[in-house]
Amino acid sequence: MPPGQGTRPTSDRAREGLFSALDSMLGGLDGLRVIDAYAGSGAVGLEALSRGAAAALLIESDRRAAEVVRANLAALELPGGRLAVEKVEKLAARPCPEAPYDILFLDPPYALEAAAVAETIAAFAAQDWLSAVASVCVERAARDPEWVWPEGFTPLRARAYGEGMLWYGHRREQ
Repeated sequence: MPPGQGTRPTSDRAREGLFSALDSMLGGLDGLRVIDAYAGSGAVGLEALSRGAAAALLIESDRRAAEVVRANLAALELPGGRLAVEKVEKLAARPCPEAPYDILFLDPPYALEAAAVAETIAAFAAQDWLSAVASVCVERAARDPEWVWPEGFTPLRARAYGEGMLWYGHRREQ
């Protein structure tokens, strides 16, 4: 983990719930492409790779946290992992230069307004970062009001894990 209080990791229990839900919804991660936005230590993206994902793009703007992600990628030597050191919103606003991704996981700072997170999801979709039926999971504070998905996304379920809540949805084919 990066030093200091700037990174709030997804708990082990929430991460276990996330991957159980994705396995249930998708039948596993084999060959899928995953984005871990606001990656922190990179634990979600790295676990996706360890579970068979073909590619994981880990996006982190904090330089200290990005160095931890880089070290974790090197230590685990899992093929398909790539780090982007920049703001998630900035990357999402550019056209995707490669094949679209099947799963988008966002764990932004809880202080970031829900509307801004929804706009970022919409930008990922508009710029072809996401497949036509991509699964999306957003981690927010459990005490926050109910999550509202942007246009073009269908809610599936939500699960609380201590202080965090995971909201699951998927992109509807347009």
